[in-house]
Amino acid sequence: MTFWLDIAAFALKALLIVAAFGAVVGLVASLKRRDSARDCEIEVRSLNARYDRMRDDLDEEILDKKERKALAKARKREANARKRAASGAENADKKRIFVLAFKGDPMATSVERLSQEIDAVLTVARPETDEVVLRLNSPGGTVTGYGLAAAEIGRFRARKIKVTVCVDQVAASGGYMMACAGDRIVAAPFALVGSIGVVAQTPNLHRFLKKNDIDYEELTAGEFKRSISVFGEITPAGREHAIGKIDDIHAAFKAFVASRRPGVDLAKVANGDVWLGGEAVGLGLVDALATGDEWLFGLKDEARLFEVTIAARKTLLQQALGRLGFDEASALAPQGAAIAGALAQAFGAARRG
Repeated sequence: MTFWLDIAAFALKALLIVAAFGAVVGLVASLKRRDSARDCEIEVRSLNARYDRMRDDLDEEILDKKERKALAKARKREANARKRAASGAENADKKRIFVLAFKGDPMATSVERLSQEIDAVLTVARPETDEVVLRLNSPGGTVTGYGLAAAEIGRFRARKIKVTVCVDQVAASGGYMMACAGDRIVAAPFALVGSIGVVAQTPNLHRFLKKNDIDYEELTAGEFKRSISVFGEITPAGREHAIGKIDDIHAAFKAFVASRRPGVDLAKVANGDVWLGGEAVGLGLVDALATGDEWLFGLKDEARLFEVTIAARKTLLQQALGRLGFDEASALAPQGAAIAGALAQAFGAARRG
């Protein structure tokens, strides 16, 4: 009789644990669904404040006790002055520079995030007063992806907001197309810029299939629906048509560069080659030589600098799991397995008892 009472008590406890666990899972899933509508959040950081903190930290280390005491008083006066200026017309009229960053890949996957950051800046930017600095690093990629990115940057021009593009490492091909969408291009001395050209490449296995008596049929409607393919035979007409399309894209690329940088000799630079920043200045591809950090540091006394980024918002589920020491929602799975294992051990112990 005692054995069956123990089993009943254990079953009741197990049921309560499973029910509680199911309720928690249901709750966090509900919170995740509720939070999914707000899938990103904007992060804004004052670069002026960052520079000030760096200066203050160094002063704290290199000054003696007497100098640190005097410094503390000076900082207090500066803080009060900044507080008064924040509500005054002088600070309100001071130029604001919004700093964005774009790290490119062949598919220009960061263009969606860039678009959202541009949306955010355009909600507050003042035409002809505020400016944008875009820190660009991209070797280029798809025509459609980088054409879209350049068009997104053009939204600033439509609102009369100047854009300076800073290139520390590379802005080539589609990356240079993006750079040309700005009003000014600043490059580090050894950054690579240019590559005003178009490339298309496709492996062709037609002869291999034919040699091994493998038939391949490609059915299309339209003479040039598929002029070049991996398995089909490449005909002279198909090759000529594909080359024509590449030439058309190249012509559009050159026309865009000419419209944004009319002083560039396209006959000299639109051959697909790349140049170091120092060479690019002489060719008109770049306006000035400086690293991105150097350029921003030089602006800190004349403008308020704000770094703007869009990051994926952590769901309430992720936040809750983070507090418990887990990073992903999938962490619930091993926890469920652990509970199941504990229940199995307890049930086995009850039976043996």
